[in-house]
Amino acid sequence: MSFNDSWECRPKVNLFAEVSGTTPYRPVSLPHDAMLGRQRTPDGESAGAYFPGGAYEYRKTFQVAAEDEGKRILLEFEGVYRDAMVYVNDAYVTQRPYGYSQFRADIGPHLRYGESNQIRVEARTHQDSRWYTGAGIYRDTWLLVGGPVRIAPEGVRVTTLEYDEERAVVEVAVRVENDEPVLRTVRLGVEIAGADGSVEATGSAPVTVEPGSHAITRQRLYVRAPNLWSPARPALYTATVTVDDDDRDTEHTTFGIRVLNLDPTNGLRLNGNPVKLRGACVHHDNGPLGTATYARAEERRVELLKDAGFNAVRMSHHPMSKAMLRACDRLGMFVVDETFDMWTSGKTSFDYSLHFAEWWERDLEAMVAKDYNHPSVIMYSIGNEIPEIATPSGAVWGRRLAEKIRALDPTRYVTNGINTLLAVMADLAAMEQNQDVQQAGEDSTGINTFMADPAAGVDAINTSELVTRKTEESFALLDVAGMNYAEARYDFDRKLFPDRVILGTETLPSHIHRIWSLVKEHGHVIGDFTWTGWDYLGEAGIGRPQYRAGDESQESFMAAYPHLTADCGDIDIIGLRRPASYYREIVFGLRTHPYVAVRRPQHHGKTYTGTPWAWSDAISSWTWPGFEDAPVTVEVYGAGDEAELFVNGRSQGRRRLESFRTEFEVFYSAGDLLAVTYRGDVESGRHTVRTAGAPDRLRAESDRAVIAATGGDLAFVSLTLTDANGICHPGADRPVHLDVTGDGVLEAFGSARPSTDERFDAPDHQTYEGRALAILRPTGPGEICLQASAPNCTTAMVKVAVKEGL
Repeated sequence: MSFNDSWECRPKVNLFAEVSGTTPYRPVSLPHDAMLGRQRTPDGESAGAYFPGGAYEYRKTFQVAAEDEGKRILLEFEGVYRDAMVYVNDAYVTQRPYGYSQFRADIGPHLRYGESNQIRVEARTHQDSRWYTGAGIYRDTWLLVGGPVRIAPEGVRVTTLEYDEERAVVEVAVRVENDEPVLRTVRLGVEIAGADGSVEATGSAPVTVEPGSHAITRQRLYVRAPNLWSPARPALYTATVTVDDDDRDTEHTTFGIRVLNLDPTNGLRLNGNPVKLRGACVHHDNGPLGTATYARAEERRVELLKDAGFNAVRMSHHPMSKAMLRACDRLGMFVVDETFDMWTSGKTSFDYSLHFAEWWERDLEAMVAKDYNHPSVIMYSIGNEIPEIATPSGAVWGRRLAEKIRALDPTRYVTNGINTLLAVMADLAAMEQNQDVQQAGEDSTGINTFMADPAAGVDAINTSELVTRKTEESFALLDVAGMNYAEARYDFDRKLFPDRVILGTETLPSHIHRIWSLVKEHGHVIGDFTWTGWDYLGEAGIGRPQYRAGDESQESFMAAYPHLTADCGDIDIIGLRRPASYYREIVFGLRTHPYVAVRRPQHHGKTYTGTPWAWSDAISSWTWPGFEDAPVTVEVYGAGDEAELFVNGRSQGRRRLESFRTEFEVFYSAGDLLAVTYRGDVESGRHTVRTAGAPDRLRAESDRAVIAATGGDLAFVSLTLTDANGICHPGADRPVHLDVTGDGVLEAFGSARPSTDERFDAPDHQTYEGRALAILRPTGPGEICLQASAPNCTTAMVKVAVKEGL
């Protein structure tokens, strides 16, 4: 049962400090991001979005029935960031250093049955990550109560052994536990049902379990004419497993029937059909919600990523939430689930490398146990840009992790996001320091070229003998060679390592046209994952556009306070697609119509100096008050041969589309901006943007009219400043105030503004480019009413029904 309600939270205090006064708790509902409520400060770190570190404690008082004494009672945490310590009635129960692993606390021995009990959880975070982590109990919690003979938590594993059009052979393995002091024999039944509830297969068998031990029983069941899981048709089945005993125990497990194949000629095949991974790297925060992992927020992210043309997600750089896995199963999205961002070599002062050697095995076990029945998961990644990967010790650790995963789950592939340049950075630094450039042979070319031309230098180093030699073992121990920013090796390795299968585990967004042509050309390259699919908090400003006027340089990697987001992603933090997303969709061959975007005229004529993760500052708007008759640059993306641009009906000429894009220099004049693309002389598509009038309307729209009262559901309400015709006005931002009444609360409110000192937990927020997003959380069945007001605008209202049992 859910254990999310009736918690309290406060900053953790020293016991001696409380002598002079008690720090009060405040009520919270889980999932909860404790960091999001803290005040950001310029003294903070850009990696963490300038939020301060800290320690927090949660507590909850609850009753346990007297008749539950003697049962096994576990408290399950899907994720606590970080260094969790769990106490029941002031007695230590368990701990978990890693902030992304699911774990369980056996609280039964410490409970007072028939009385009130208190659980207390401590969490802390401080200079332990390279991105925004949030803090506290940010994922769901569950109370598990089982009889003495029961199915173990996550004790059902379903595997497709073989299939054809007539039938699929499905193995259902069940772990049954026995706490009693005597031998027990129980009957275990299995039923497999389709999505419509129709029973497709059944099985039953006795299982004998020794006292204080467990037994694993396996049943082979045969599903006739199986519906196979795929992104196009994500068919799911449910296995219902029942242990018939005095305390009847039933477990429902959702799974999919699908078969994976991999080879360097055909690449990745799903159910016999070749597939290329159109991938998005994604961090785990949900923008205005911080890291609080609500099921609906995870589902919405998967929906929007799929609508944007992606068919795969790489959770970067930690295990994915259960809620997102379920959404990927239902909606048809491949998953590469990742373990760690570091092993034995730390990247920040107090990160997981301090605990890795002791805890890695348990954390791998937790990830695989969580993922095993999800058909969306096709691959495990054992790391990301591990610094020691090019050393013998790093190869030993890599093999250890890979073999552990294979022992736990032989049905999926193993990869690793290897940054080949990072792997040899120490060697390059030593060569440069020792002035051995002339004696370094082939590698010296890479170093010299890198200093003169970074892009060409990266390619030269990535294909150097040094990288080839240093990374060979770490690549060889994998099923799929994951490469970060190393597409120069794709064709190179086809000849050098003909049996190597490659996945672009992390690539630059501006290189997608070149990378995707390599993916399509080479069978051994199975896909690409861009950094990043969804903008995120932290790593502040790595993707922001930057400019240099004259000799003045403004270029820097991360941005100063109050920058909040990475400003890097096809989709912004409130779920709106940015121009790079439409360009990618065209490159993927999924969009036939062109897309037109306009660079901000205030930067016209300046030299662009953004990082390789930055797109231009263009937006799809033809509303630029104050810049009448000013020069502007218009970007047109399209899949045709040529593009023609019209300003208020007057042609600005045709230009050839190179790498799916071209540019026009025009003068701004209010009205219509039209882009038309052609294949030969035949029109292939068009896209028009129009100038907005006075922004005197505030429009509020909920993503759904009816939401569920429970289960982590939310309503996402889009707020837009428009003119009388409904055209968004991006140039007249103003503050919006919200009033929420009824059976719900305002959980978060924000915009996609990359640099702001506004908070997400307040009812007032400034729009950005004419838009903002309010997130409503239900508190019970009934109705939630949101009223939004802004200066010189009509008041907007939206109502959302909240129902039980959805």
